[in-house]
Amino acid sequence: MLGGTFDPVHLGHLRSAVELHEALTLDRVHMIPASLPPLRGAPDVPARERLALLTLGIGDTPGLVADARELERKGPSYTSDTLVSLREEYGQEARLVVALGHDAFLRLADWHEPERLFALAHVVVIDRPDWNAPLPGALAELLCGREVDSLDALMARPAGLLLRLCLPSRMAISATEIRERLATGRSVRFLLPEAVEERIRQVRLYCA
Repeated sequence: MLGGTFDPVHLGHLRSAVELHEALTLDRVHMIPASLPPLRGAPDVPARERLALLTLGIGDTPGLVADARELERKGPSYTSDTLVSLREEYGQEARLVVALGHDAFLRLADWHEPERLFALAHVVVIDRPDWNAPLPGALAELLCGREVDSLDALMARPAGLLLRLCLPSRMAISATEIRERLATGRSVRFLLPEAVEERIRQVRLYCA
């Protein structure tokens, strides 16, 4: 599971998903747009439109799936509820992974039912190479005894562990900057898939 607002989906999101698929030898990566993200304001672009952009961005990429399940559920888009749905779909012995960017990881202790996440899945953190500061106290307590240092150790169990992973590309693309560029009429070429940029232009999303 790779969740987020995808507001809009960009090449950094998609390249990270491809590299996660390869690095973890996953069957598939469910890219799941949040309908009502609990820890930030609701995006201005409706969830269904963000899903449509994500579907266009993924195209026919092997192993990537645009997953609408959080749009079909009422209330805040809690990751733990989404993992319950995935666990019911794949069974108790499947190895489930929720992948997080480093900024989201640092706030993990503030998430809804963070201990429940580990009961349902592994957590893989897309690490920043320049980050070596101590973790916040509540986060360090949550992670105590859970961190492993290899894929084999992670996949020995269906859930409950944490692995830090440095991906090869780590494209520094910001959805916030993309929205600002679109609002001011500046170029977003080579930041978005062409099909996503074309759709944004057609329906005039993110315009001032």
